[in-house]
Amino acid sequence: MSIQKPIYDVVGIGLGPFNLGLAAMLDGIEEIDGLFLEKQEEFNWHPGMMIEGTTLQVPFFADLVSLADVRSPYTFLNYLQEKGRLYHFYFLEKFHISRKEYNDYCRWVSEQLRSCHFGKEVKSIDQIKDENGEELFKVSSSKETYFAKNIVMGIGSVPYVPDNLREHLGETVFHTAEYLNHNKTLDNADSITVVGSGQSSAEVFLDLLKKRGTEADLHWYTRSKGFFPMEYSKLGLEYFSPDYTHFFYQLPQEKKDELLKQQDLLYKGISAETIAEIYDNLYEGTVGESDMNVQLQAMSELQSLHNSAGQWKAEGRQLVTNEPFVRKSDVVILGTGYQQALPEFLSPMSREIHWDDQGRYKVEANYQLSTDIEAGIFVQNGEMHTHGVGAPDLGLGAYRNTVIINSLAGREIFPIKDKHVFQTFGTKVIQKQG
Repeated sequence: MSIQKPIYDVVGIGLGPFNLGLAAMLDGIEEIDGLFLEKQEEFNWHPGMMIEGTTLQVPFFADLVSLADVRSPYTFLNYLQEKGRLYHFYFLEKFHISRKEYNDYCRWVSEQLRSCHFGKEVKSIDQIKDENGEELFKVSSSKETYFAKNIVMGIGSVPYVPDNLREHLGETVFHTAEYLNHNKTLDNADSITVVGSGQSSAEVFLDLLKKRGTEADLHWYTRSKGFFPMEYSKLGLEYFSPDYTHFFYQLPQEKKDELLKQQDLLYKGISAETIAEIYDNLYEGTVGESDMNVQLQAMSELQSLHNSAGQWKAEGRQLVTNEPFVRKSDVVILGTGYQQALPEFLSPMSREIHWDDQGRYKVEANYQLSTDIEAGIFVQNGEMHTHGVGAPDLGLGAYRNTVIINSLAGREIFPIKDKHVFQTFGTKVIQKQG
């Protein structure tokens, strides 16, 4: 097949933080020609959860590039310098930056990169061969067609809602990801129910509690054993390192699945600061024997929703005592997590992709999907089941992009060190990836 258009070394699909970081790290590397496509009109990271005052759960060093190259012009510190905010940040004395500023930083980077193209949704990807018989990808967006030797999927995860609740989604039942999109509905609601145990549920509950104060009619339910803090000790954080990723990757899949079930509080808990602020607000709201209609109930599962006269009747069960409970409210907010999306554009190649017995991608150590295809398909944040709890963590994004870039180049463009932590996860010497 004769191809007149440019053939890119890599086309990235989706421009969340991970693929944006890849684009930033590729900038100035002449031997790798990259193009990145995003269906949204501009960079906007979780806009429905951009609650005022919320922060990242990782330090600012977990920006797009610093943990791979602190000399890059796309570091967060250089962003501050270019914006004239370096001394302001110095006097702020905070290690964790606001989501609002992180979003602005990412947008600043995206506006500087000529390889990033917004408003272009990828509709399909097909395998073709050029006149020399080399296998390529034909990437068709809503506006143009591109050709690539490799693709990197950075499409992120999508909100997960259990089947028994999905049919009720709408203006008064919605996922936490849509929280700020329903301000008018929330303003008109007298009673609100929050479901879920993670950081998003906690931030929504806290925001509602602060806004409503002693007038709140607010109940919070979770299946978890309690409203527990996320593991954030210094040695606990070492699980979000290349060293643990190496250890985890070489385990049998059944061991990996077993471990992940036991590691919820490494990535699903609530920050200690958020828990403390919730408690402080509850304490302050009950001063002088004030009676707040606020309830926090753990070990409880929401089983069904029924609407009657514009109000939701939530029926559930306490999982330890098996006692039923009923809660009536105007709005129900579901913090039921996220799941990996299987993009439709991969459907034509599904038979060439290797899947495990649970219908998940099989992913190589270098983040490339295991396939029968000569050209490479790499994945960003779709490999927790193969690479461990660090897959969605911003602090490992630059490392993963280092591995991907070195694989694309066939040489070590960004160096990979062997030892990053003080502890040892296994008894055998683990070979570095990439």
